[in-house]
Amino acid sequence: MQDKMTEALNEQTRQFFEPMRKLNSMMLKNMEKMTQYQMESMKRYSQMGTERMRDASEVTDAESMRDFGTRQAEMMNELSKQMLEDAKAMSEMSLEFKAELEKLYAESGQQLAEQAEKAGQAAKGEAPKSDEPAKATSQSTSRKR
Repeated sequence: MQDKMTEALNEQTRQFFEPMRKLNSMMLKNMEKMTQYQMESMKRYSQMGTERMRDASEVTDAESMRDFGTRQAEMMNELSKQMLEDAKAMSEMSLEFKAELEKLYAESGQQLAEQAEKAGQAAKGEAPKSDEPAKATSQSTSRKR
């Protein structure tokens, strides 16, 4: 009997911590994904900056300065587009994470409600979700009277 109680306690503990485990796992995956994306973005931006510095060091006369200015304007346009794409991608990742989080909370809430219902039925001495035996018992009791 004590083994059954221990096993029941272990199962309840597992059920209690399962939503937290899922949440931690989900947060870790999201953090890894966003960190990886940010690292790739930083690499792109630093490469752009290095290229600009290299181009600037090659300016030797008025014509090369004019070409550098033209390339600088093109690079700024490219940088603006890249930053918009990065912001959009980060926003999409955030929305995806939010949707997963809402789904997890809904599932956890439903499980908690089911567990509370079972506990309430057990406290009343009722069999969970089974009205048939209770009806049969009440019918046989009323016939004996």
